[in-house]
Amino acid sequence: MRHPERLRKTSSYYVYILVCDDGSYYTGYSNNPTNRLTQHMRGRGAKYTRMHRPTRIVYLQRHKTRLAAMRRERKIKKLTHEAKRQLIEAT
Repeated sequence: MRHPERLRKTSSYYVYILVCDDGSYYTGYSNNPTNRLTQHMRGRGAKYTRMHRPTRIVYLQRHKTRLAAMRRERKIKKLTHEAKRQLIEAT
């Protein structure tokens, strides 16, 4: 018989902002942001990052649940470029 505490998912989710080579930002979420950056850089991430090559992660925020990360991602995506820049600088 399995123990309930072993069945609980323990991984965290992260909201991240990537800066692209043209100065634009891409926002996403993942439970492994380093691996996700590698995927984006190889052209296997989002359609946007295939056309705007990401260079590095400039913002990272941890969340306990996928839902919380998705909600935060949506809020950040609604921000202007300038507001995203200010968010990045504030961290």
